[in-house]
Amino acid sequence: MIRLLKRYRLWTKILTIALLSLASKVQEKTFYDFSARTIDGELLNFDVFRGKKVLVVNTASECMLTPQYKKLQELYEEYGGDGFEIVAFPCNDYGNQEPGTNADIREFCKQYEVTFMLMEKISIKGEDPFPLYEWLTDSKENGTLDAKVRWNFQKFMIDTTGHVIDFVGPANSPYNHRIIEWLNE
Repeated sequence: MIRLLKRYRLWTKILTIALLSLASKVQEKTFYDFSARTIDGELLNFDVFRGKKVLVVNTASECMLTPQYKKLQELYEEYGGDGFEIVAFPCNDYGNQEPGTNADIREFCKQYEVTFMLMEKISIKGEDPFPLYEWLTDSKENGTLDAKVRWNFQKFMIDTTGHVIDFVGPANSPYNHRIIEWLNE
């Protein structure tokens, strides 16, 4: 009986260590482990955002939500700089509302005087989704939440340690109370 109890304790310890190790591996990957090309084709390692809050947004030029570019720019002007960045990913997956090239998108965004970070056009759905969005939307990848991207202009909040902490749906303004509260924390 004592032998059986010792064996049980040993297996319990091994299982606990294995589960803790697995849990820490899920949390090991952060926003800083990713990179992407800017709208101008330059590779950007997201480690440059270390210590900043980051709002990640999938965008589209021909969407009824496209005027959110103006609100995103206003939010960036108010909160951006040393502690906050916006990273926008044009995407044509939702209603084919971003059909243009990167050059077309860059030119289009001039009307909104966009100064936050615009990345090259990506795919979120389908057979080859952009890896950052796999991480953002899957709790097994990000260790925090599951969040299906429902449409253009879904906003993901990344904390100063590179972890996704929340998201706000497409129809919600960039000035949504959850985003503002998060920025003011």
